[in-house]
Amino acid sequence: MPTITLPDGSQRHYDRPVSIQAVAADIGDGLAKAALAGKVNGQLRDTSYVIEDDADLSIVTGRDPEGLEVIRHSTAHLMAQAVKSLFPTAQVTIGPVVENGFYYDFAFERPFTPQDLEAL
Repeated sequence: MPTITLPDGSQRHYDRPVSIQAVAADIGDGLAKAALAGKVNGQLRDTSYVIEDDADLSIVTGRDPEGLEVIRHSTAHLMAQAVKSLFPTAQVTIGPVVENGFYYDFAFERPFTPQDLEAL
């Protein structure tokens, strides 16, 4: 079953496959609450990702550059979902994470108004 090697070289052994969130909780409650993702063998994964084999793991929090990108990416999707909920005919086009935040372009029959933005 999986042996998880942490960035400091310490190892945790599990008798069955384990999620990133479970490893974070095993390390500590604070880390479990702060965990946004994990890097498994260098690949960014959601905290629900289950590790089945031996792996290197680093827990990603909001303090990490990858963590900020995860927050921005997720927030962009939430915004797009809110727009589609209020304006079903709006077409979601481009929405990348950028250095200072994120944005989405929408194709819609009219420009969004300040009132629309308040509703969002």
